[in-house]
Amino acid sequence: MPLLEFTSKGIYCAQADVYLDPWRGVDRAVISHGHSDHARWGSKHYITQEINVPVIQHRLGNISVTGKKYGEPFTVNGVQFSFYPAGHVPGSAQIRVEYKGEVWVFTGDYKTQSDGISNPFEPVKCNTFITECTFGLPVFQWEEPIKIHDRINHWWAQNQNEKTTSLLMGYSLGKIQRLLKHLDPSIGRIFTHGATEQMTQVLRQFIDFPETKLITRETPKKEIEGNLVLAPPAVLGSPWVKKLGRLSTGYASGWMAFRGARRRRAVDRAFVLSDHADWNGLLSAIKATGCENVITTHGYTDLFAKYLQENGWNARTQKTQYETETLETATTE
Repeated sequence: MPLLEFTSKGIYCAQADVYLDPWRGVDRAVISHGHSDHARWGSKHYITQEINVPVIQHRLGNISVTGKKYGEPFTVNGVQFSFYPAGHVPGSAQIRVEYKGEVWVFTGDYKTQSDGISNPFEPVKCNTFITECTFGLPVFQWEEPIKIHDRINHWWAQNQNEKTTSLLMGYSLGKIQRLLKHLDPSIGRIFTHGATEQMTQVLRQFIDFPETKLITRETPKKEIEGNLVLAPPAVLGSPWVKKLGRLSTGYASGWMAFRGARRRRAVDRAFVLSDHADWNGLLSAIKATGCENVITTHGYTDLFAKYLQENGWNARTQKTQYETETLETATTE
């Protein structure tokens, strides 16, 4: 029996009777990060990285949860577990599982570029590496993030000069905070939608962010005009947007690397900024583990596994209920 197996409830360690990021309620769930496809309601007890504790409490409500530091081992029935930075979003972790000298690492989601708000990705030596491959094609090659953030600030400054409000959209957990961290407050004020403000407030205890102001029914349109608004993509086309007045819309996602993506989202500016590893990031992460076996779980699984097989790894794909970041799921996350 393998150390970890894929079941109808999720990734299961039979020796410890523990599930990793289960998609159904279980007795003990070890959670990699707070996105809704990896941290689901219904389990009796959760174990996660300590920064992720308030995140999943905010999302899941009154749950039984234990927080662990990065690198802090804990043992369940002889199996040793520990969390290591995944670099995906604040509090995200790779889950290292060791039993009788055999080591598996489950990444959850990860990126190898530093974002300024998450603990940077750390390679973990292992025998078997379970990896996402959301952007597992050679076409996906990310620029240095500082260049993207400079473009965002320049876009905002130009809009302000024209008395146009800048509506910048992204995931409410991770992407919005990453954008906020690198905004230049000297340009103007930063306003937020309720969903993005709530998650940002959860993370302010760990991260120093620029000041933001929540948009309410009482917020005058004139006060918002020419400034920047952070919001989830679901607001696009909604009555809420009408309150913002004259707009220029921007969207931050790795999928903006595709020419048709901007047109599909009907936005004015597309910023290629992802919280997942690109092609080179995936390959460098795998090489750094020294693993013999690779399991690809979500994304371009078949194509990526085939490439790995052709280059010496024992690689295979595995279906899960984890979601690949898409333009469609980005409207709800």
